[in-house]
Amino acid sequence: MYDKNDPRSALTQKSGAGPAPKGLVAEPQLGLFYQEEPAESGPGGKSWYTRGHNFVLSWTDAEAGGVFERKNQPDEYVVLLPEAGAKITWNGETADVPGFSIAFVPHGDSRVELPDGGPLCRLFSINSRDLVPLCTNRDAYSRKRSHIPDFKPWPEPPAGWRVRHYSLDVPKQEGRFGRIFRCTTFMVNYLEPNDGPRDPHNLSPHHHDDFEQCSLAVSGSFIHYLRWTWTVDMDDWRDDRADHVQSPSAYVIPPPVIHTTRAMEPGRNQLVDIFCPPRTDFSEKPGWVLNADDYPMPQDA
Repeated sequence: MYDKNDPRSALTQKSGAGPAPKGLVAEPQLGLFYQEEPAESGPGGKSWYTRGHNFVLSWTDAEAGGVFERKNQPDEYVVLLPEAGAKITWNGETADVPGFSIAFVPHGDSRVELPDGGPLCRLFSINSRDLVPLCTNRDAYSRKRSHIPDFKPWPEPPAGWRVRHYSLDVPKQEGRFGRIFRCTTFMVNYLEPNDGPRDPHNLSPHHHDDFEQCSLAVSGSFIHYLRWTWTVDMDDWRDDRADHVQSPSAYVIPPPVIHTTRAMEPGRNQLVDIFCPPRTDFSEKPGWVLNADDYPMPQDA
């Protein structure tokens, strides 16, 4: 369903005969941080939380000097810094991470400090159960989604555990889709921004069979278009949706819903796609994952 000039048109596509299996219907999950009350508020800043099937996303407007700690963190988590830098401490060592970077923090005790304040996004696997009650949609998955596999981490980094960070200032390259980084728990694609509205004649409707996509709006605004595939059971049928969201916000798209997104603002529109665990199809494309040498794929991927 991709345009021939879209790098994703070269991905291996699954196909099947007959109608879609029934019982896969699910609603999207919206975290509208710009209009919701924060779950946490204090001298360090304000934090909002929303969840997907396998993850929890935290968005924070940090004050200067804001500190955010994790005790006994069960697995690796993501620190996304769209603007200002941070000091990340783990295992007695502190890494100075510049702004416009992504960092991966190992399990255990850690500390993230933003000396100058600014926006902060952290991504945790569903193993961080203490964060689920903070989510506005904490009960959204009380009905099990049997078509989405349970979370399973990818292999540990061969060079051992440490805070790893990477600049998001990566030049665009022909044939590569976005700016993709992965760790043991997540894949994050910091997409090329749209300066101005996206061309309505060049969209990219597609679907995923068995994993969610979380689209984080960092700046600008977007319309997320969703269309549910008909199954033999009319209980699965839903009307089309077109949800216009501002920034910051998170939009979790369920499988196997057909979806595409259009940037809407006259200025900079920045979207970040998030997957938990990492995507195999993107990982199989040579050169797409920019830190692939640090984090191997599973042998059975």
